[in-house]
This record gives sequence, C-alpha cells and structure tokens, in this order.
Amino acid sequence: MRDVGTSEEVLDAIVKSLTSDKAEDIVQIDLRGRSEIADYMVICSGRSTRQVSSLAEKLTDHIKQTFGRISKIEGKSQGDWVLLDTGDVVVHIFRPEVREFYQLEKMWLPAGSKDADL
Repeated sequence: MRDVGTSEEVLDAIVKSLTSDKAEDIVQIDLRGRSEIADYMVICSGRSTRQVSSLAEKLTDHIKQTFGRISKIEGKSQGDWVLLDTGDVVVHIFRPEVREFYQLEKMWLPAGSKDADL
C-alpha cells in the first residue's frame, strides 16, 4: 500500500504539478483552524476550458500515482471551474474570467495579506 502522504506533502505535490503544467496565478491558502473541509486550499487559473480540464485530469492522475488517493472531481466537462477534493487539500482551477467573478481568494485569505488585493 502506498503512503497517503501528509497534507503538506500533498500540497507540495499539487503545487509542483500545477506549476509544471503551466497553471497561472497559483495561490495557497492555509485553512487549518479556520475550516473543517480541508487543511489547505489551492486556487489557480488555466487560459482556456481545454487547459482547465487538462490541468484537472493531470493533477488527479498525479495524486493517484503518487499517493494512491482518488480525488473527487466536479466541473471537468464544462472546464470553467473545476473542483478537486483530495481530502486534505481542495483545489479550484478556473478560467480567469470565472475566477475574477467568484473571487474565492477574498473570502479565504486573511485581510491585509499580499494576495488579498487580487
């Protein structure tokens, strides 16, 4: 059986995978002590519906191969906003216009943080 990894190891693998696959504007948000849904949230953008879906598919495969975790995935067929739930880390992959509309960072980042003014 594979090591399922700590939440920090999974977070690191997710950010590295998204970076190597050319995701844009990757933001990590620490949810520990603030939410019971996950330890971390990652928000990033893809330039098109095709790239958003591709990023989600590659990331899901990477997490499965590395940690043996099956990620829950929503929205991949539309490619506007894909949600991946790996258990400890929730990942949102947006097209830029959709990300701007929902502004999840503003809801979750602490006031005054450098990323809060996106």
